[in-house]
Amino acid sequence: MTPVSPGGPASEPASESAPGLSSEDLLAVLPRLTRLSSAFNKGRLVERAAEAAGPNLDRPGVGVLVTLLAAGEPLRIGEIADRMQVVGPHVTRQVQALEKHRLVRRIADPLDRRASLVEPTETGNEAAHRYVASLLGWFAEVLADWPRHDRDDLLRLLARFADDVAARLALPDQGEGAGT
Repeated sequence: MTPVSPGGPASEPASESAPGLSSEDLLAVLPRLTRLSSAFNKGRLVERAAEAAGPNLDRPGVGVLVTLLAAGEPLRIGEIADRMQVVGPHVTRQVQALEKHRLVRRIADPLDRRASLVEPTETGNEAAHRYVASLLGWFAEVLADWPRHDRDDLLRLLARFADDVAARLALPDQGEGAGT
């Protein structure tokens, strides 16, 4: 990424595709993103929510269950992997571990009998709901004193930011220096 023109002042636009966005704007938010990431990791937010979900669950396993919960329907391994933005073999291992604990089961794909779909069992669905409830409860406490319009703005902008970051990362050749 080339935030400013070589030799140009820090207030020059960071990108021709984002007029008015300066390096100073970006530098102001970077430490906050780093601090937020560190706080989530140090606070073990995700790990504590996984523990609340059930004793036989780790972070990747919970990821599969929450993906199935959000989908609201059984999915193929490849669909789960795409939604989680991981590779299929990783999901296959997680599904096998979840099957051992009777948290998911495979069912025949009605559109292709050669393929199978993965669906949560009742126990798996309950575990996913406990995980989500734990996370949502934590965030609800953090945002409890915020005015309604601030919460609405945060949710709207955070959803947009997450979608745009995921879309940008999915583009080919998005390594260092791409597009410059």
